[in-house]
Amino acid sequence: MAEPVHLVANNPDLGGGERMLLRHAEALSALGREVDVVTAEGELAATARAEGFDVRLVGAPARPAYIRALRAWDRGRSGLLWCHGLVPALATAGHRRRIVHLHQQPQSHPQAVALLLARRPALSVVVPSVAMTRDVRGSRAHLNWTEDLPLLPRPDASGSLRLGFLGRLTTEKGLHLLARAAGRLAEGGHEVELIVGGDDRHVPQERRDAVLRALDDTSARVTMLGHVERADVLAHVDLVVFPSVAAEPFGLVIAEAMASGVPFVISDAGAMPEVAGPDHPWIARHGDVDDLARVLEAALSTDADAVRAVTDRARRRWEAEYSPRAGRERVRRLLEELDR
Repeated sequence: MAEPVHLVANNPDLGGGERMLLRHAEALSALGREVDVVTAEGELAATARAEGFDVRLVGAPARPAYIRALRAWDRGRSGLLWCHGLVPALATAGHRRRIVHLHQQPQSHPQAVALLLARRPALSVVVPSVAMTRDVRGSRAHLNWTEDLPLLPRPDASGSLRLGFLGRLTTEKGLHLLARAAGRLAEGGHEVELIVGGDDRHVPQERRDAVLRALDDTSARVTMLGHVERADVLAHVDLVVFPSVAAEPFGLVIAEAMASGVPFVISDAGAMPEVAGPDHPWIARHGDVDDLARVLEAALSTDADAVRAVTDRARRRWEAEYSPRAGRERVRRLLEELDR
């Protein structure tokens, strides 16, 4: 009988890494594995229960208490431990039968040192993209995937150009650059609406304020939706734009746009071109407003048949690489290899 798998969370909140933890729980369950979610009480625990997964509460949300309690619990653990993040990997360092799964690069020298300790011993260190394997030596790519997503109907033609953005309101995601590039399109005679989905939770004030100033100063019309479902943006725009400045470890919103059949522009930061694929035509240099405006113009001036060819190709890539079926197959192959 296959050993159980314990999926251990980095945080009790429901961030990107925790959403991928839940996708792994779905994949493991579909593969017939016994699985539980190990975390402190919080948003992740509530969501995991609502989705029908067993939840094992360990410690308290405060990080030092969580680390101490997790290490104590893990001494008596049986089965495979899948550490989703640096915190559980460090808390269980030295213990047997572990996968270390990093959802972002170490952000500082202390985190890099902590990773050296956290990965000993580990059956495998996995990261969400080939690009990130260059930052984490000895790791292997284990690509993210989305939930099952339908193609969205395209909006009716209107007199304005509707640009969409999904993400945190921070300079790292490049929204301030998009505001300026959209303003240049508007100043060039286009009627431009910028539709923004996202909020500023956990965003440092200086990064948020720079974004808000750029949105106030742009000549484009801005519609702020706050934290919304992806379809609330994707179903209503001509083009969605992901102009990140910081190196992205993956780019899940890109995969969601690909699944939804929505044309998109990206920057060349981190793994974003890798996710979009080698044939994607609309990639701007990160941090370059002039180049972003140029690529937006090129995408918006592409005829409908050519745009449809791009989105059809992107949907096929999503099905092959980033769909739930593709994710289950990656998990199956990884476990099969570890079992050997």
